[in-house]
Amino acid sequence: MKLVSFDIFRTLGFPNTSTLKPEQFLQHKELLRESDWVLFPEYWQLNALVHGLKCRVFPSIASYRIGHDKVEMTRAFQTVAPEHTPWTMIEANGPQERELIWEAMVHPFVAKLPKASMGEGVWLIENREDWHRYCERTDVLYAQEYLPLDRDARVVVVGDRVLTAYWRTQADQGFYNNVARGGRIDTSPVPSVMTDLALRLAKELEVDHAGFDIALVEGYPYVLEFNRLFGNQGLGQGRELQQAILDYLHCQTEPKDPDGPTDPTPLWPIAV
Repeated sequence: MKLVSFDIFRTLGFPNTSTLKPEQFLQHKELLRESDWVLFPEYWQLNALVHGLKCRVFPSIASYRIGHDKVEMTRAFQTVAPEHTPWTMIEANGPQERELIWEAMVHPFVAKLPKASMGEGVWLIENREDWHRYCERTDVLYAQEYLPLDRDARVVVVGDRVLTAYWRTQADQGFYNNVARGGRIDTSPVPSVMTDLALRLAKELEVDHAGFDIALVEGYPYVLEFNRLFGNQGLGQGRELQQAILDYLHCQTEPKDPDGPTDPTPLWPIAV
């Protein structure tokens, strides 16, 4: 299995892997065409690699396109699991739309920038001043009901399975559960109702590498978002993640000669 990676840190130690800088990809078109998989390209490379060079990419195209924008992500969640999606209003940023959302939402509520991660670009809207400050920062208005939480769960899905799940407890300043914003990791068991929801969403949306943020309110799970490039704070040394990716890619790789014999022996040790 021939691999090309555009992210040396996420694929360090992968066998038979050539590593390129993203800006070098046009200088190595033949290498890319001949590869079985292209790993972790930048978002801006996606169309050229998939449609131009006919590369097979990991994470999946859906992981990139849905995960790139919270508006598109929420609409995808609303399509396949509306009952598990917090009530959300998405509107163009105009005077009428600002007033419409302000009057319709139960206060306080949450506002987000469409493209942000690690807890950045998320506001708790408690008054008109908060709302005005948010509206001046965005082209698209994204308002979501506030869920009373002191923690949420990060559920890591790789391929077609849940790799790990852990709690993220609230930061000292409140509101944020993101580790990057001061949240803390709690390794207490995460209920299966949360991991099952993350896996269901991943399968239905064809997302194969994501950290899903799932909230639990009175025993009922809600999906908040997912991150295609999730942090590794809750993944230990990361060896299990590497093995899961390699196992998945190997299973998804078709033999060059579909009529010829296949070697059932893995190219690397299988984790027990």
